Amino acid sequence: MTVLVLAFLIGVVAGLRTLTPLAVVSWAARLGWVPLQSSLLAFLGFAATPYVFTVLAIAELIGDKLPQTPSRKAAMPFVVRIVSGALCGAALGTASQSSIASLIAGALGAVAGTLGGYEFRARLVKAIGGRDLPIALLEDAIAIIAAVLITVSS
Repeated sequence: MTVLVLAFLIGVVAGLRTLTPLAVVSWAARLGWVPLQSSLLAFLGFAATPYVFTVLAIAELIGDKLPQTPSRKAAMPFVVRIVSGALCGAALGTASQSSIASLIAGALGAVAGTLGGYEFRARLVKAIGGRDLPIALLEDAIAIIAAVLITVSS
């Protein structure tokens, strides 16, 4: 797959779960699978960064299930998802010298993932009689598995 497709797809994942792709990309950078050493995104591979993003991602997975959690389509969560998708997209594009195009692809993917993920979840919740938790857990699993598969494919 081309790097731009992978950048777009990691952005889609950021639209589903903001911090999951950052945690996965950070671990990949730390392990040397995504070479970021001499780039502006080198901080993703620093010793503590994967742990910090992992803790934050777990907190997000838990927080997503709480009734007071704002909609992903609200301004701040939407912007943060776009930033996450852009950073992850740029990270995946750094090795192929296409970080700016990949940043844009990641941001566009995050927009698609945010809006599409919202519709996906809302329609499935309605289809199963209004129970949100099973669909939220399914969305978690999709985000985690997709982030890993996309990142290792880059």
